[in-house]
Amino acid sequence: MCGIIGYVGQKQVKSILINGLKRLEYRGYDSAGIAVLAQGEICTMKCVGKVAELAAKAQTHFPYASTIGIGHTRWATHGNVSEKNAHPHLSDGNYFAVVHNGIVENYLQIKAFLLEKRYHFYSDTDTEILANLIDYHYRKAMQCSFGEIVRKSLLHVEGTYGLAVLSSIFPDEIIVARKSSPLLIGLGYGENIIASDAAAVARYTQRVVYLNDEEIASIRSDNFLVTTLREGVVDTVCHNLDLEVRDADLAGYPYYMLKEIFEQPSSIENAMRGRFTEDNSSSKFGGLSLAPQELRSVKRLLFCACGTAYYACLAGKYLIEKYARIPVDVEYASEFRYRNAPFQSDTLVFVVSQSGETIDTLAALYEAKRKGYTVMGITNVVGSTIARTTDAGIYQHAGLEMGVASTKAFTSQLTILSMLALLFARQRDMDSFTGQQYACALKSLPAAINEVLQSSKQIRHIAEKYCNQKHFLFLGRQVMYPIALEGALKLKEIAYVHAEAFPTAEMKHGPIALISEQSLCIFVATQRELLEKTVNNIQEVKARGGKVVAIINDKKYIWEELCDEVIRIPEVHGGVNPIVSAIPLQFLAYYIGVTLGCDVDRPRNLAKSVTVE
Repeated sequence: MCGIIGYVGQKQVKSILINGLKRLEYRGYDSAGIAVLAQGEICTMKCVGKVAELAAKAQTHFPYASTIGIGHTRWATHGNVSEKNAHPHLSDGNYFAVVHNGIVENYLQIKAFLLEKRYHFYSDTDTEILANLIDYHYRKAMQCSFGEIVRKSLLHVEGTYGLAVLSSIFPDEIIVARKSSPLLIGLGYGENIIASDAAAVARYTQRVVYLNDEEIASIRSDNFLVTTLREGVVDTVCHNLDLEVRDADLAGYPYYMLKEIFEQPSSIENAMRGRFTEDNSSSKFGGLSLAPQELRSVKRLLFCACGTAYYACLAGKYLIEKYARIPVDVEYASEFRYRNAPFQSDTLVFVVSQSGETIDTLAALYEAKRKGYTVMGITNVVGSTIARTTDAGIYQHAGLEMGVASTKAFTSQLTILSMLALLFARQRDMDSFTGQQYACALKSLPAAINEVLQSSKQIRHIAEKYCNQKHFLFLGRQVMYPIALEGALKLKEIAYVHAEAFPTAEMKHGPIALISEQSLCIFVATQRELLEKTVNNIQEVKARGGKVVAIINDKKYIWEELCDEVIRIPEVHGGVNPIVSAIPLQFLAYYIGVTLGCDVDRPRNLAKSVTVE
């Protein structure tokens, strides 16, 4: 996984490449590099670490003037994190430079073939074989165009790729290609820019063309041509971005994660805007494209997702089954395509991914469509592969999320799933008055979350007090169990500490053995009908010397006498309760991570958009 940037035009390319890499760094930050054409040669600079280190190095050690180049920020797959494994990779002889996102599954076979042809290799990556394979096909058929050389090379490649190729032999052109890894072309005037993410091009243009799988494009400063791997010319469609440059700025916050936590009232409001019926008794989604009678005929729902999105779907399962009385299955997308589970023909499938490019979720999408199911998408990125491949779907409208650990995208997914619960419920047996109460609760969400945001200083104090605990257990009942899972995941992601989540009542069936003075138990206790049971569980923890933090919205019990710490949130409708309850857990993970000295925006070993299996 990585970020790819490329430019051909009239401007000096070095600053464009580095600025683009800064916008893409959340996609990979093990190492970074650039390659430009200067005085007829490919000049490269690579650096282990963050893009800022590459920028500083380039300022003093990269004096080359150029108007064409490519860049890359890496998340390691093949080969350790080192300068030799950083991209771009050069062919033997330095005629071709390649940046690549994906995995070449048959790279060992190709490498063995190229070794027989006396090619030399200097890295441990699968990407380097692409540079040499392209060089081989150039030498084999020198009369071919640059695009044709790359096309012939890719016919031998098994696996996934988003790649950009620069050549000193073809000095006015960049070739890009895509298979299961996103790439787009930003269209300018006298210049064109390519990237793996729209965030990198928004500063320069709002007009983009998205490449589809097995498409190759030749990019020049004044034109571009898209063809397929099988040589067919493609009629392209230009899309307008709805992305502002300031979305990628810190706006005075120390980290993107904190900024995005505080953006949640706005992101949730954007997710709901224009999506309620005139009588305010139900939600509506223009993108679903199914008639009411078709939605009413759905007998079962299947959600496929990974990571945080999977936990959002688990919470959605509880809400939809409770309010709409429709059976819901939730599958890890990474497992779905390898299973042969029986599903009913009247099942409606949803795939959920913030980026719209998660490779496991895309694989589940393709598998579901192959079996004849109608597949809907829930995604945050207009023009993403999921948005363009599903039968219909719903945009989150959460805005650009730069922090690797998802916050506002998660709550916006929860909001949409809660609205789906209302939609399906009103099409079945929920009356108009109850629907209006539900819709009113949804519309009141931004205000409720603003109230929770006022607790940030208190939660910071709790985080600083307990950050050195050895074990963190997150506990919740029913719909709060997925929220507990998400809380544990956030803490693991950004603070690198041991954290697990269980349904509260399951603690006594094994996990209670972990309780000691080194344990901190976080109870998400915001369901009035289950408070008595939860109080008993808290007492069990306290009796064994464990520390307890309770997130509550109840005034009946004197919680301060039961628990070591209490975080109070407003009492809200059950359909939105999980969304409000998630915010303190985000703060807790953030402040523990910061207190422990972690880079919470760029946690080790993780990347924002997982585009390799």
